[in-house]
Amino acid sequence: MTTIATRKLGATGPVVGALGLGAMGMSDMYGPADRTESIATLHAALDAGMNLIDTADFYGSGHNELLISRALRERRREDVVLSVKFGSRKNPDGSFQPVPYDVSASAVRDRLAQSLRRLDTDYIDIYRPSRLNPDIPIEETVGALRDMQEAGYIRHIGLSEVGAENIRRAAAVATISDVQIEYSLLSRGPEQEILPTLRELGIGLTAYGVLSRGLLSGHWSVQRELGTRDFRAALPRFNGENLSANLRLVEELAQVAKEIGATTSQVAIAWVAAQGADIVPLVGARRVDRLEESLGALDVALMLTPELLARIEAAIPAGAAAGGRYMDQQLHLLDSER
Repeated sequence: MTTIATRKLGATGPVVGALGLGAMGMSDMYGPADRTESIATLHAALDAGMNLIDTADFYGSGHNELLISRALRERRREDVVLSVKFGSRKNPDGSFQPVPYDVSASAVRDRLAQSLRRLDTDYIDIYRPSRLNPDIPIEETVGALRDMQEAGYIRHIGLSEVGAENIRRAAAVATISDVQIEYSLLSRGPEQEILPTLRELGIGLTAYGVLSRGLLSGHWSVQRELGTRDFRAALPRFNGENLSANLRLVEELAQVAKEIGATTSQVAIAWVAAQGADIVPLVGARRVDRLEESLGALDVALMLTPELLARIEAAIPAGAAAGGRYMDQQLHLLDSER
């Protein structure tokens, strides 16, 4: 595998590979995953220069952090940039608790202590709340993160799914390296206010959901059945007529991909990568072959002329997605959607 180029996360963040690896699916949300294959995928990603590994303490209720710790056992710690989210709470059956996210100052310290232990490390490169709690001022959360940064337990402070106003409030308390948010051809909301705000403040963007949880992968069909442990079964974009409409959009994208000798997945990832050097797409590959396909997207990104970008955006215009990216009750809780 060829080593990939690097990008800097914002004005003050770490230098990372031009693609990052989101590890959630190796433990949670998308049904069963193979442990051996997951570790092999993590190793292959690091060997290719994908040093940014994104996880959360609630992915598999700690399983994901332990898996990553096992995979990194024989790697140099300084060669890896660990991005960790906290705040969500889960039940023993794996479901999320329907309670506000705990991002209080005490939760910052407690959850950080647990992540450090599971990851078997003295520090976390980027630590961030997974969501905000409207009853807890962002100044409290970011202030506690700043304290942990000054104590050496975290290197950089990140945010996730935060709107423009709270990005500014957070940046007034501490230096923010990046904001993690869903951004893809089917989810272009950040372009309106969030991305311009980040660029004004010198904050990077790590884009998750670049394949819209598989819809843009070119590997989906209306006949595909989702298991009970796959949270996509409850998402509006994967149901009924919404799914059919979204897959028709993907067919248009697939035609562009075919003409340039790329896969649909590669074009979708490449489009995100081409939106700016301050954006790092996260790919959720769970297998080595899927990882290799994703890595090819960086070569495709170099091929995207203004004419090709226009054709891609004509195939899937902004706002064309059928159905929300989350269920309505979840969207209502996102600060980035307010």
